[in-house]
Amino acid sequence: MNSVIETIQGHRSIRSFKSTPISKDQLDTIIASGIAASSSSLLQVISIIRVTDPEKRKQLAKYAGNQAYVESAAEFLVFCIDYARHYTLNEAVKPEFMELTLIGAVDAGIMAQNCLLAAESMGLGGVYIGGLRNNPKEVDALLELPKHTAMLFGMCLGVPDQDPQLKPRLPADVIVHENSYQPLDIEQVKQYDQTMHEYYASRSSNTKQQGWSEQITEKLSQESRPYIKDYLNSKGLAEK
Repeated sequence: MNSVIETIQGHRSIRSFKSTPISKDQLDTIIASGIAASSSSLLQVISIIRVTDPEKRKQLAKYAGNQAYVESAAEFLVFCIDYARHYTLNEAVKPEFMELTLIGAVDAGIMAQNCLLAAESMGLGGVYIGGLRNNPKEVDALLELPKHTAMLFGMCLGVPDQDPQLKPRLPADVIVHENSYQPLDIEQVKQYDQTMHEYYASRSSNTKQQGWSEQITEKLSQESRPYIKDYLNSKGLAEK
């Protein structure tokens, strides 16, 4: 196992940060690593908003569900689908097609993961903030995003001030299918549920008496953020 694989497999979400700033060289490297990520047809449809204004940070923490680390992290980045620059170059561009929105979402995830891995390789830590989508229009207005550009998620980065356990994942045999989709092995999921029960019970904070199956059923049995389509449509995206 090499250092790259060790970094990838050692990932943990960090939600408590020291006051130590991230240096300019570190941040430049993190951003350059994101820009180096794969881009569908080299469309390069992602923009990153680096939020340094304390008042905007405070508001974003509130919009994200009162997640204090949005305000306290050394850096906070917001990843956006961006077809505004393409439309500026030529109004023949059609950002309203659903496929282009999917491309933006996929490419944003790839770019953001590059950024996070680069940060973790330098001993930094971070966490994704999907909670910005709790109030997408308010976040959009705060960041002054133009038409054909939409906020997707944020990312906190900084020097870790905690050392959380690795969170167990589903086994590869459940995730990986060969040649065609295979039926779910319920027994493997039951074993994983037990692993998650033990993990949650052993945590020093935010302990739970819950397995993975219970957790995802609770999450997926109700509609989540039903206003997202309207938000994307209001930005001229995902209309067709």
